[in-house]
Amino acid sequence: MAGGVGQQEKHRVALILLDRFSMIAFSSTIEPLRLANRVLGESFYEWKTYSVDGGEVEASNGCRVSVDASMQDLEDADITLVCAGIDVERIPLNKELGTKLRKLNARGRTYGAVCTGSYVLARYNLLEGRRCTIHWENLRSFREEFPDVEVTGDIYAIDRNCITCAGGMAALDMMLRMIAIRHGAHLAHEIAEVALYQNIRSGESAQRHDLETRTGIANIKILDAIRIMDMHIEDPLSCQQLALTVNLSPRQLERLFRRHFDCTPGQYYLKLRLETARDLLRRTNRAVLDVAIACGFASTSHFTKCYRERYSCTPTEERHSYFWTQGAKRKASTSASTIS
Repeated sequence: MAGGVGQQEKHRVALILLDRFSMIAFSSTIEPLRLANRVLGESFYEWKTYSVDGGEVEASNGCRVSVDASMQDLEDADITLVCAGIDVERIPLNKELGTKLRKLNARGRTYGAVCTGSYVLARYNLLEGRRCTIHWENLRSFREEFPDVEVTGDIYAIDRNCITCAGGMAALDMMLRMIAIRHGAHLAHEIAEVALYQNIRSGESAQRHDLETRTGIANIKILDAIRIMDMHIEDPLSCQQLALTVNLSPRQLERLFRRHFDCTPGQYYLKLRLETARDLLRRTNRAVLDVAIACGFASTSHFTKCYRERYSCTPTEERHSYFWTQGAKRKASTSASTIS
């Protein structure tokens, strides 16, 4: 595979690191490129890192990473990826970033996102007519905020010149696929062996373990009921409707839930809806009433009552408390960096 590579034009990869980016996703993006060069015996892939202002960026694990240049210096690259992570929804829009990404798209360059970076691309209208993915924790809130964007639960998505992955080790799978497209599957598998990565996954692989593994329950009726609940968060089904869909009587369904979860189907269903509401409150700026409706509550008062009973605070208090805590963490981190 290495023969003749030196005569080929270098392949440049630009990585834009945003505040609290995912370190595991970032590393999983770069390492396949480094290993490709090692196996090829040639520095075919080159990469540079950028931040908004050229200063170092703090990852979600607290490590601070120095970058090669400011985003203003980003002019061209064969692949440009936005690397994000926690609380991406709170990162202010940067007009220049959007402009540069749109120019790259106009030139036919490949652009995309790692982990939660798809949220940033969507805010710049760079995912219109494109199929994308995002980390499963952000999937529901992303769909709520960008209903016209086609987002999947796959580990990565490649749609023409737009590539996105869900983060974590999925970045490794996506980059191995990009390397395979350019150099063949043999090189991708050789890199995976060097990295001790046993099974390269296809983009259509699911992000999460199956429901049976996550719950530790093998009963098909219960698993089907939970799947249906998750599909009907905004328009909750009654216990009778739920039982009918899994071919059980309401009493049989209740017995199963009490045996496995020590609660009724209705209580379990409410827990799922409130967990979804909590996620939306933390990840979006949607009004409390909108969140309530999206989670199947007919009124704000009923939503607030149920929320307080479960989380010991109101939805509004939840949102204020969460953002105050996150803001305090950022301030403390910045102060510590300045002192050091």
